[in-house]
Amino acid sequence: MTIVRVEPGGGTRGPDAETGARTETEAVSEAEETAEVPGALPEALTGFVGYLLRRVFARFAACSDGPEDDSREFLVLDALTGGDWASQLDLAERLGINRTLMVGVVDRLEGRGQVLRTRNPDNRRQYILSLTDEGRSAVEAGRRAVAERDARLTAALTPEQAARLNTLLARLLPPGAQDLVQGTEHLVAQAHHRLRRLGDEKLAGTGLRVRHYGPLSLLATSGPCPQQRLAQELAISGPATSQLVDELVAGGMVHRGRDPHDRRRHALELTELGHAQLKRVAEAVGLLAAETAELLGPGGEDELRALLGRLLEPAHPGAAEATATARRD
Repeated sequence: MTIVRVEPGGGTRGPDAETGARTETEAVSEAEETAEVPGALPEALTGFVGYLLRRVFARFAACSDGPEDDSREFLVLDALTGGDWASQLDLAERLGINRTLMVGVVDRLEGRGQVLRTRNPDNRRQYILSLTDEGRSAVEAGRRAVAERDARLTAALTPEQAARLNTLLARLLPPGAQDLVQGTEHLVAQAHHRLRRLGDEKLAGTGLRVRHYGPLSLLATSGPCPQQRLAQELAISGPATSQLVDELVAGGMVHRGRDPHDRRRHALELTELGHAQLKRVAEAVGLLAAETAELLGPGGEDELRALLGRLLEPAHPGAAEATATARRD
């Protein structure tokens, strides 16, 4: 069994889930997996656990070596080792798998004889999921594959540091999921998606997302800035930068003017609305950071930042020192 990244959390409710169409969460996840590029990380963002998690998630995803369906299937099988699950939908929500995708996952597992699905006698609209002997064998093979892949992805850490990383990441998951998700790669993905959801919920109704904080804050400090330079400062690809800028321009937060140093090029600058919206998104980011620190407990935020910085160091030289500086500040 090939084990790769976990399905993004959330997106389990609403019309998209019913039709099987991609949710915004899933579309953004696919984009961010290819958006990150090597280079120095923006100093203004390295103090945030959520930002570092996104970078680590993208780095892990870039090392994908198989179809993500295998990852979903392993998560379901592994969760069932603790006993039967009374509701297929509840398990999907705990694991952060879109309910429509969950139906396909269970269909495949049932077709291979690894899972038994029966009607819940107490609620005929629900299915009870049970693990078969074939499923248990698949779990054992999957766990070995997860351990091997995690060892490669966390080679920059000692075994003790990797174990501590997993402990801290689990604290960022909902209580009902903390004992279900195993493996560093899966924990990184689940923690990343949960923090992003928590942050975006704080901006509901504003048209803003947590991902807008980086470009807005950099434009506020850099003044008129060519789009290419913004991409370099954010350490993301040109297409990803264009998508972000298009969103901000459409929202009236950014204006494309002429570069005062080169009239042949466009330069980006914040509008009056952009400055106002930056304050709103900065407040949400601050609230998310405080919530993250509370979930991690005393000293946990600094510790997790340092571990994530070590994981990012190969692709982003100086990341470990940058996170250490952020901790001192």
